[in-house]
Parts: sequence; C-alpha cells; structure tokens
Amino acid sequence: MSTPNGIDQRVFDLYDEYCHGRIDRRAFLGQAAVVTAGGLAMAQALLPRYAEAQTIAFTDPRIKARYVTYPSPGGNGGTMRGYLVQPAGSGPFPAVLVIHENRGLNPYIEDVARRLAVEGVLALAPDGLFPAGGYPGNDDDGRALQASLDPARLRTDMLNSARHLKAHALSTGKLGVTGFCWGGGTSNYLAVTMGGDLLAAVPYYGAAPEAASVPGIRAGLLMHYAERDERINAMWPAFESALKQGGVPYEMHLYPGTQHGFHNNSTPRYAEQAATLSWQRTVAHFKKHLA
Repeated sequence: MSTPNGIDQRVFDLYDEYCHGRIDRRAFLGQAAVVTAGGLAMAQALLPRYAEAQTIAFTDPRIKARYVTYPSPGGNGGTMRGYLVQPAGSGPFPAVLVIHENRGLNPYIEDVARRLAVEGVLALAPDGLFPAGGYPGNDDDGRALQASLDPARLRTDMLNSARHLKAHALSTGKLGVTGFCWGGGTSNYLAVTMGGDLLAAVPYYGAAPEAASVPGIRAGLLMHYAERDERINAMWPAFESALKQGGVPYEMHLYPGTQHGFHNNSTPRYAEQAATLSWQRTVAHFKKHLA
C-alpha cells in the first residue's frame, strides 16, 4: 500500500520495527529492499535529517538556552543533564518537561524545547543518556545506549527532572509534560506518578500506563495518536476504559493517514498538517492548564 508521500506502508512498518529496536539498521535496509521495488531508496529516505528539524534557531533573540546539570537520586548515575530554554525576560514562567524518544536528546527534541520557549514556557529537555555519556550524535548509537540503561532508573531520572523543573527559580511551579514515543509513554508515567504536582500532560503516541494506576491522574490530559500505529493504538481501548472508570477528564485526537512519529519533522513520517494542528492544540492546552 502506498502512502501520500510515495513510501510503501510496508517500509514504514519496517522503520517502526527499526526505531523500536526490534531489528537493526542492516536488517531494516535489507528487508526494505526485498518487500517492494525501490524499497531500499524508500528506507534510506526515512533516516533522520536533523538539519531539517530546526525551526527555532538556538540564537533566536526570543529565548535563552543552555545546558544544565542537577541531582537525580535513584537514577542511572545520580546526576542528570538537560537542555533548559527560557523565554527572554526575567520570569517566572510556566514550565514544561520535554521527554525524548528512545534514543536520547537529539536535535529534534531540542528544537521542540525552543518551540515551547517562544510560547512563553520554561522548557527542560533532559538527556536520559547522560549517565552513559550522553546522546552520542546519531540515533543508532543513541537507541542502543538507551536500551542498555536500567528502565526503572531511567524513569526515575525523568521524574527527578520534572521535580527539578517544577522547583526551578524561573518556574511558577505550574508544571506540564510532553513527550514523543518512549517520551509519550513516560509522560503518562509521570501523570500517574506525580498526581496533583503535574497540571498538564500531552503524550504523543505514547504507551498507556497500567489501568490500575490511571485513577491517580490529576493532570489535564491531551493525547495525540497516529492512525497507522497498531502497537500503540491497541492499548487505547483499555486506557480509555480506565480513564472513564476513574473519572479522569481527557481529550484524545487520532490523526488520519499518519504514521507513528508524525510530529518529527526530520523524517518523511512527518505529516505537516497533523503536526501543525497537534502543536496548536498542545500549546493551547498548556496555556489553559498552566496559566
């Protein structure tokens, strides 16, 4: 089946397997070459091009960006590093944690933090790979590095990052979170773990939390899903049922014709219309709940 950008859906499906570590780069390229004519070229076109991800320059006068370190007891290394971006001015500002995919703090996620800062938000994008040396500069090595970390301790590093941001001198103490892929699932984890300390959560195509933990959510939930994302979408019916049974308010949007990762503008999975609309909704959601 062909998609609007001409890439065979079977190649997209293989890319999803590759992105989530179920096959390696060689297998992805090799299998893509077999499933359809021109499959290898399609597969190569799906690899990220991070120069295209930058929409807000790191020197933009509307923001101030820097890397910061902070304690992370119980995490993978005891210390974390993140990319902190503030709007120009003295603050304080509402705060949003930006959680990366399953490959560390790459240029796309840093740009998302800058996008939030120009909207008046203090944004922190932690690098979960910092205890293992940090994002290595490419996604293949980043994915392998993240897979090598203790997952529970990695979640603790994200929880500590959220607490650090909430208490930051530039923060109003009103905290939200957004995340993508692994970061979307971790956004759901923070929503159930932090209770009333988290006011808003916007997971993008994130794995659902355990149903029993859902009634603990106090954050305003806005969830974005891709239509062609079987693994993640299969979790939604049970998640929705738990939300309804727990009386947890939520808003969910499913974007027609999109792939997992549709917000990431560094690969052809990017769907401009859906990404733009979802981002408008995300910004409005944070302004509503963190004002």
